[in-house]
Amino acid sequence: MQILIKSGTLVTASETIQADLLIDGEKIALIGHDLPASENAQIVDAHGKYVLPGGIDVHTHFDLPMFGTVSSDDHYTGHKAAAFGGTTTVIDFVPQDLPSLRANIEVWHAKADPKAAIDFSFHMNITNFNDQVAAEIPHLIDEGITTLKVFTAYNNRLRLQDGEIFQVMRIAGKHGMLTMLHAENGDVIDILVAEALAAGHTTPEWHAHTRPAWGAVEAFLRGAALAAQAEAPLYVVHMNAAGEVDQLAYVREKGLPVMGETCPQYLFFTVEDLRRPDGAKWICSPPMRTATDNQRLWEGLINGTIQVLATDHCPFFYDGTKPILYEGQPVKIPGKELGKDDFTKIPNGLPVVGDRLPIFWTTAVVSGKITPNQFVALTSTNPAKIFGLYPQKGSLMPGADADIVIWDPNKKVTYGVAYAQHRTDYNLFEGWELTGFPEKVFLRGNLIVDGREWRGRPGMGRYLYRKPFAEVL
Repeated sequence: MQILIKSGTLVTASETIQADLLIDGEKIALIGHDLPASENAQIVDAHGKYVLPGGIDVHTHFDLPMFGTVSSDDHYTGHKAAAFGGTTTVIDFVPQDLPSLRANIEVWHAKADPKAAIDFSFHMNITNFNDQVAAEIPHLIDEGITTLKVFTAYNNRLRLQDGEIFQVMRIAGKHGMLTMLHAENGDVIDILVAEALAAGHTTPEWHAHTRPAWGAVEAFLRGAALAAQAEAPLYVVHMNAAGEVDQLAYVREKGLPVMGETCPQYLFFTVEDLRRPDGAKWICSPPMRTATDNQRLWEGLINGTIQVLATDHCPFFYDGTKPILYEGQPVKIPGKELGKDDFTKIPNGLPVVGDRLPIFWTTAVVSGKITPNQFVALTSTNPAKIFGLYPQKGSLMPGADADIVIWDPNKKVTYGVAYAQHRTDYNLFEGWELTGFPEKVFLRGNLIVDGREWRGRPGMGRYLYRKPFAEVL
């Protein structure tokens, strides 16, 4: 079936043109002026609208067990929320719970494949390292996984020692894979948490106080130094501190292949939000910082120091004792109330996957901070290039997947939990007035979001086998 999107403004990372776009089956077939269409083609009038490549969120956590509960979006509900926000591809993380990496991947496919509503891929967490794991890592490429995540925090759970991280990076670099780093100082965190609890400091703000920004800055540079010695590229996830932007600028000036992402929550919120009566809503790791950190992260996005805006989406109910209605059915899942008397027991994570594009458009494009082309680069094209999906994803060109968002730049929305599609009971951006919102969303030529109507279904998302030796930006 052909779909002809007529008279729209096509926006890519590099250009903006007035043109028609023809979809034939799952692919973009032609771009041009006054394109002809077959007699049975569906015509979509995009006059006055932007036509964007579907968003790509490379940092998500669906159906993730934590602190005796599980993140409240699974691979259907989270994908649906992403689609309503204009995102058509997500990459989730496979935990290393079993000895064999392949066995862990099979567990995650069993969770995701039947439920996936948009296209998806996986990263592999490396949280235990030994000779068997070292031998298995290169074979992840056969599974379409070309990215490995390591941690310098979460002692005795997720953290590797520096020498182990160095070895992972060397293997990754040799085989064209990319190492991703969660940068905090686990030793300092453990000491500060123990001291806080001993002093009776149990409220949410102490989550931030016990994870100081200097630990993130130090771990960032340490990770970059390890990558330099391993002669391997590095991607630092969820940058949240001003000093991390400084370090990223420094190492890139030195010619190191290091890249970084930040997330919407780190652009707008601070430790002051954790001091609110409902401060648990803002608990995530790394934590919110200060207004100065917000500003420096914005600068990093605007000037190109930071390459990607992702989300670290990992939602929990604020009050999991009370059900919400989701697709007409009551749902309740234990959530942040689990730590009402102890910040260390509050599940870490936020609902953001559907908010990313609308919030960023209003605050970055409408405000004049960045251009629509920069918006596409940060939220779609750069992620596709870095993570081995380009030009199949993240582009508007003949032969690419027809993952397309028709964006209404004039649509006014009072945003919040009633508008977003996450399966949880709150939204960080409650009451925000937005200008610009997705009107239609296509996944490989299939219309899955039409205004407020959901036309997607579980299982229609396709697993993406990503390419090694992806681009370093």
